[in-house]
Amino acid sequence: MALITVIGASGRQGMAQVKQALAAGYDVRAISRQPEPFAGAKIEGIEHIEVRPMDLYDTATFKPALEGSDYIFYTHPLQARADRAVLIGDLGKVAAELDVKRVVWNTSSWIPDKPGDPFTYGENTKGINALWRSGAPGTVFGSVLFMDNLLTNWARPFIVNEGRYVYPHAPHLEANWISLDDVAKFMLASLERPDMEGAWLNIGGPKRMRGPEVAEVLTDTLGKPITYDPCTPQEFGDYLVRAAGDSMPEEMRTEFAAGIAAFYEYNNTAPTTPFAVDMDHVYERFPELDGKLEDMAEWAPKQDWGDSNFRPAFG
Repeated sequence: MALITVIGASGRQGMAQVKQALAAGYDVRAISRQPEPFAGAKIEGIEHIEVRPMDLYDTATFKPALEGSDYIFYTHPLQARADRAVLIGDLGKVAAELDVKRVVWNTSSWIPDKPGDPFTYGENTKGINALWRSGAPGTVFGSVLFMDNLLTNWARPFIVNEGRYVYPHAPHLEANWISLDDVAKFMLASLERPDMEGAWLNIGGPKRMRGPEVAEVLTDTLGKPITYDPCTPQEFGDYLVRAAGDSMPEEMRTEFAAGIAAFYEYNNTAPTTPFAVDMDHVYERFPELDGKLEDMAEWAPKQDWGDSNFRPAFG
């Protein structure tokens, strides 16, 4: 079977890609600087995965890590903002030299039509242009907002311990939450699609929701009242920094929190509505996934909301 190399495999998004690729029958290589990136994770077939190290900021490490790959799944580090285009461009150049069949980049956020403003979203468009110029065959997905965020240690404790859904979404904001497993399914579905080479697409989940509707789903799932309690973008930036713990260097924390705050200030007021996806258009491009994506009411009861669940803070 073809080999998919997953960069960032030890993060939440990478783990979902690993799990879905294994379930689809692919051979999988995990790129991680951790020798045991999946310790504690429950993924069927995980014992068959080869792990190789690679440093995204050291291109000399790319070829030894990526050689032999048929496909590469890439999710950039959360902290990569201004250098996003440089990283994907460098990766694309090496992938082209290695004759990789397809680089599939999950930008983890909405893709605007052109670079520049709005905020960091324009860096996604710059990155796409860098990937196309690299010579590597590529497909890019802009996955707008993850259901799995609710399971993280910046969101779950409020929900489980305090009965509050705390998120920096204004009451009017609508979002097509998507599960990380479904993001991975889009990435896999694109591999044998010639029409998706050199293409990008914003993707979301099947149902557009506001904050109170998310709280209703959580109430039904956990069997106790969960109230919608939106925080400010500034508060949310601080929550994420605290959740990162020692994994985030001290010198990055203030700037990172400020960046998250500005990001959500924009999302709450932008006329471009970055969290809302035209799913009719998505299903036109991927009719095989119409009716196959989970909405939050289907996804939430299947999750482990307990303290023992294995969940990296970021990635």
